Amino acid sequence: MSHLHMRLLCFAFLLLSGGGLTVADNPPAVTTFLETHCVDCHGADGEGDVDLQLFASGQEQSPELIELVHHVIERHEMPPEEMEQPPKEARRMVASELYNLLAAKTRQTQAPRKQSLRRMNRFQYHNAVTDLFNLRCAVFGLPERVARVYANYFDPAKGRLPDIVAVGNRPLGKSQLIEPRLAGVAPFPQDLRAEHGFDTQADHLSLSPLLMESFLSLGQSIVQSKDFVKKNVGIWGEFFEAPEKHADPESKVIETRLTKFLTLAFRRPVEKETLDRYVSFVTAKRAKGISFEDSMKATAAAVIASPRFLYIYNADSQFEGAEALDPYSFASRLSFFLWGSIPDEQLLFAAEAGLLENKQGIREEVRRMLKSKKLKRFCDAFPLQWLQLDRMISATPDPDLFPHFYFSKYRLSMHMMLEPLLLFEAVLLENLPVTQFIHSDFTYRSHQLNKAYAELGLDVAAAKPTGPTRLVFERTLTQDKRSGGVITNAAVMTMLSNPERSQPISRGAWLASVVFNDPPKPPPADVPPLPEHAGIETETLTLRERLSAHRERADCRGCHEQIDPLGFALENYDAVGRWRSTYKNGRSVNSSGKLFHQYDFGNITEFKEAILKEDATFVKAFAKHLLSFALGRKLTPWDNVDVEDVVATTAGDGYKIQSIIEGVVMSPAFRSPW
Repeated sequence: MSHLHMRLLCFAFLLLSGGGLTVADNPPAVTTFLETHCVDCHGADGEGDVDLQLFASGQEQSPELIELVHHVIERHEMPPEEMEQPPKEARRMVASELYNLLAAKTRQTQAPRKQSLRRMNRFQYHNAVTDLFNLRCAVFGLPERVARVYANYFDPAKGRLPDIVAVGNRPLGKSQLIEPRLAGVAPFPQDLRAEHGFDTQADHLSLSPLLMESFLSLGQSIVQSKDFVKKNVGIWGEFFEAPEKHADPESKVIETRLTKFLTLAFRRPVEKETLDRYVSFVTAKRAKGISFEDSMKATAAAVIASPRFLYIYNADSQFEGAEALDPYSFASRLSFFLWGSIPDEQLLFAAEAGLLENKQGIREEVRRMLKSKKLKRFCDAFPLQWLQLDRMISATPDPDLFPHFYFSKYRLSMHMMLEPLLLFEAVLLENLPVTQFIHSDFTYRSHQLNKAYAELGLDVAAAKPTGPTRLVFERTLTQDKRSGGVITNAAVMTMLSNPERSQPISRGAWLASVVFNDPPKPPPADVPPLPEHAGIETETLTLRERLSAHRERADCRGCHEQIDPLGFALENYDAVGRWRSTYKNGRSVNSSGKLFHQYDFGNITEFKEAILKEDATFVKAFAKHLLSFALGRKLTPWDNVDVEDVVATTAGDGYKIQSIIEGVVMSPAFRSPW
């Protein structure tokens, strides 16, 4: 039985037996463990930065502290390696009891009220306007949408990504941003991604007076564009086109049309007062002799600049006692999570009919949404930010050291960025286990990528060379664990290197943050950079030996113990992701280390195998990324307990990605208004 299952069963037994843990209860094993291994350093007279004396005595049990102690004990981060280590079974039991204590504590206390009001980011605004008007062209250019689809290869209803796909790289490829769009419409600046997070975070998505003015102008420019015409606007006939004279009275037509339009725009049935205000706006313009079409355009421009449209808000969050989202707010959260846009009519109908208030109704809607082509927007937003692939755009390896990276005045990075994104799409559409992101038995590669990977012994004749616009990628079987997954592909290796060499510290920090959702602390400001041009005294040293000076500082040692084994596990890959066994000075590459202070590995194959032995740890980290992306905020211990439940309930089917997404949506955290 896994560690995770054991602790969940222990907690369930405590609840069923009527002996649930209370705030003052510290399991004896926890108290003994802390007093034996922790309080000497983490006590009143110790040097540790966290005082565990009160916790050991049961006087201080905040969820945040319990979670921190549980984390460092479960991950073998404490006690430090140089200290006496507790027996493995004792550590495992204490970690389980700490989790049970955390679960009990979070169920006995209310989660903190987190900011739930946030405006749409640029990507979501573009999608929402597109869906509201049913546009047949883009609103404006979106460089953040990296992968451009050719030949409609993305069709979730088929349940499989085609073996050969044609795709373009928008930020790096030639003419990839030239597409049918509304002329004269300029986008507002791209929203920044939060540190260790996403561009959906509420504390980054405010609405300043200056930005509000920009939205007013933007709305006008959209409806006044010369391309905002019948052939490009799917709702033209039912909304903008003047009614026939023999039809209902014009005022009735205006009210009917605005009722549907405002319900979709504001994501809930429009209130009569609000409806009357917009109807009066249109009729006043008609009374001044303005055409029906122009009157409705002016109204539409006002709607898409309204805070009710721009803000993703929860109607019940204003009530202190609210415990769950109302059905319409839930529908909106679900739609922005999976589609990056407003709910469609069917989802709003499900909310109206009460279908989103039971688990079966929610499952049916989630599964329907996962079959929609709108799911491409999730693939355009989440994996790019989760993997931090935007860093690839600025990667410029030294052309003298890595000449093959450049071809026909283009960079290989335009191909590299697409490989992990296509793998993500395949895993999602085919509902594969998320452990495929650690190692997959297939990947997608272009001819240029296969050529770059040649030193791995791969067949490079599978695909034909392609130009810089339409890139052809072919499903390719991986030969061994040196390739496959997202942590060893060329994009990640290149973006985590400098122009001259690999950067184990950057790679280790990336693995800690992205793969294990355990970002290290920022380095001290006075740490000197590693010299890039080694002098005579370092010409015979390996990179690991040159970096040893950083680990000698007491304020650096803790983080380096966390990230160095991770970063050096990838050291066989050079600055552009090619395999190497030796450095240029002839010294052998040493990629050995220990994962979580307990799994020894000697190479990348053993490193991946070690991660897969602790697959629940990775799945939990991945689910936490998903939940933070969906909620638009940092997670709390209350949320993390819910994530543990998601991991436990999806273990039975091998952690398939759609099951995890469904589990996230079904979690109490997702349904909470806060």
